[in-house]
Order: sequence, then structure tokens, then C-alpha cells
Amino acid sequence: MLLFLHGSGPGVTGWRNFRGVLPAFAERFRCLILEFPGFGVSDDFGGHPMVTAFGTVAPLLDALGVAKVHIVGNSMGGGVGINFATHNPERVGRLVTIGGIGTNIFSPSPSEGIRLLQEFVEAPTRQRLIDWLKSMVYDQGLVTEQLIEERWQLATDPDTLAAARRMYGKAAFAGMNAALAASDRPLPWATMHKLTAPTLLTWGRDDRVSPPDMALIPMRTIPNAELHIFPNSGHWAMIEAKEAFESTVLAFLSRG
Repeated sequence: MLLFLHGSGPGVTGWRNFRGVLPAFAERFRCLILEFPGFGVSDDFGGHPMVTAFGTVAPLLDALGVAKVHIVGNSMGGGVGINFATHNPERVGRLVTIGGIGTNIFSPSPSEGIRLLQEFVEAPTRQRLIDWLKSMVYDQGLVTEQLIEERWQLATDPDTLAAARRMYGKAAFAGMNAALAASDRPLPWATMHKLTAPTLLTWGRDDRVSPPDMALIPMRTIPNAELHIFPNSGHWAMIEAKEAFESTVLAFLSRG
């Protein structure tokens, strides 16, 4: 059983993240795509989208009677996957993340991609959406009129936009960072040493949303982790490096 967990951002859905690679993985595994509350077909229950997402994996698996899965998570989905695997080690076989975890070491924070996303959710315009989408990819040709229109329709939906502002609005982002700094709880990357599942960290070399230097702490901290960086690829490595991603991840999953 293979569970796909999508990333964040206005207009993002699990289906759009993984529809391109699903056929290759479905040949080997029964595949599930979870869409977090407020994304895709799932209702929004309010609250911070990532915090809400943390509580979704176990109820889904319980409802389906699934005891154990492999997980592939993109960006925020990778963080959700790590959190679930850390707290439920007996329920995760192997874990694959696609960018988006760890913390900036050399690159500025917020990154270029996050800054452009913040600008869009604060004051949505079509051009700001295009600028953000272009920061997501290495190949600018992937930002087609079809993609722009598809994302524009979803991203400007009032409920979708409200959820995005709870996560990426400048005030919300600043408040989250302040809360993390003031909290006596360890930061997410500081608990990665507790993760026991074999983990494959994948990254686009040209990721401008979560630059590859973010991989350094997870790579050194997760006990059984390996890192694969795809050239000529941005934040959507599973889309831009589709064939290489499929072969790399399938080989990793087939070991266990």
C-alpha cells in the first residue's frame, strides 16, 4: 500500500501533485492519494492547514482498515509523513519526501518561492500567481495557460484563499515563526533523529521554494536516510524529473 501526501499553496490538490506518476506506481502498489482538509475534494475545518493535516493520516488508514503503508510526501506532505512515521513507527514501511522539510542553512528565509506565494495570497492577481508558479519549476515552459487558468480558478475561491492566508499570509507567517521561537517544544527538524523508517529524501537541485541546503539537517539527522537530488528540476521533482523520479523511488520502495 502506498499513500501520497500533497504539498501546500493555493490551488494545490493531491490529484494535481501526483496524477502524472500515479500510473507507474499503481503497477506495483495499491495507491491512495489523501487530500488534506481545505484542499481538493476535502472540506475545510478551519485552523492552520498544516496542523489540521497532521491529524488526518491515522483516521484515514483506520477507516480503511490499513495497518501499514509506504508514504510519498511532497513538501508539506513530507512533513506530515515524517510526523506520522515518528509517532507511528509500526505503521510506516518506507518514507519518501520531495523537498520542503528541514530548515534553511545558507539560503534566505523566507525563500523566493515562499515570498512570492505570500505576495499572492495577500493581494491575488493573475500576474502574481504566474510569478509564484514560475518559481516552482526549473522549466518555465511548464507554466502553461492551462495550468495558470486551472490554478487561478482554484486559488481565488474564497475558501481556498482563506485557508492559504491562514498559512502564508504575512501576519500568519510571522506569528507562526514567533510562536515557534517562543515555544519550549523542539522545532520539527530537531526531532528527526526519532524517525526509524528507511527514508529517501528527494530534491530538485533548482528548487527556489525550499532550496537544497534545507536537506542537510534531515540528511544528517534521520538515522536511515539517503538523499537523491534531481538536476534541472524545481519544487515539483515528481513532475519535472518524472521518469528519473519514478525509477529512483520505485527502486527504493522495492527494497523493503
